[in-house]
Amino acid sequence: MKKPHNLKSPALTDAWTNLKATGAAQDTFEADPNRIAFADPEFMLRREVRGIRFQLELLKPDLAFQANNIENTVVVFGSARFKPQDVAEAALQAAKLSGDKETIRLAERDLRNAAYYEAARAFGRLVATYSNQQPADEQLYICTGGGPGVMEAANRGAFEAGAANIGLNITLPHEQHVNPYVTPSLQFQFHYFALRKMHFMMRAKALVAFPGGFGTLDELFEVITLVQTKKATPTPIILFGSTYWENLLNIDWLVEEGTISPEDRDLLIRVDDVESAWQAIADFYELRL
Repeated sequence: MKKPHNLKSPALTDAWTNLKATGAAQDTFEADPNRIAFADPEFMLRREVRGIRFQLELLKPDLAFQANNIENTVVVFGSARFKPQDVAEAALQAAKLSGDKETIRLAERDLRNAAYYEAARAFGRLVATYSNQQPADEQLYICTGGGPGVMEAANRGAFEAGAANIGLNITLPHEQHVNPYVTPSLQFQFHYFALRKMHFMMRAKALVAFPGGFGTLDELFEVITLVQTKKATPTPIILFGSTYWENLLNIDWLVEEGTISPEDRDLLIRVDDVESAWQAIADFYELRL
């Protein structure tokens, strides 16, 4: 039987030493044919090598999931801007002291939206509590984009239940850091949105979309399209906060205009409480709660 790679083998340690030495001496991205290819940032960042970078972003998380026996995830999308209840309450109190009407209005809005943060937190805790009682191959792992807001809340809920959870973060110009509740060995940085979204779907057994902006809509519509076109297996797609989604998406009008089929309405499940979201997933898979 073939033995696993020895990470301290001379070949690998020599390559690692070379890579570190190259990095220490490297101040620019200028071409240098003497560098080992994988230790050459100028070469690795060339347009022609983009396909290899795609492969690396696909492979690195995939190997980690395999090593941790992670096969089933519940993906949670939602705004990065929503705040915890206590933070929003403190901000409102400070706004009232300032006396500025616009500041107060925005703080009141943030406090109202904090309910979504707390709901996502409770949902993450609920899924993790169930999962902790299941055999290893049937456990469900909360998976988010790894950032703040709703993402942080869902990771936080799983963390508070003592469960491992996943963060698929994306490098952005305004620096989005991984929230502190993601399991350290399961937090990944992506450059390409496409590869990140692929990982969202590869193991997803359900997707729960809380209110959010363009990023949430981008992720949500990709999932809907994949399921509608049968490029992905049927999966519960849950919209949390019916008023928000009804104001944003007029699905009946799409049917009326003939741009989607009447049965496409059934791809989406609208809920307004955490228990209903979890029950929809349990009913779909006939789980014993």
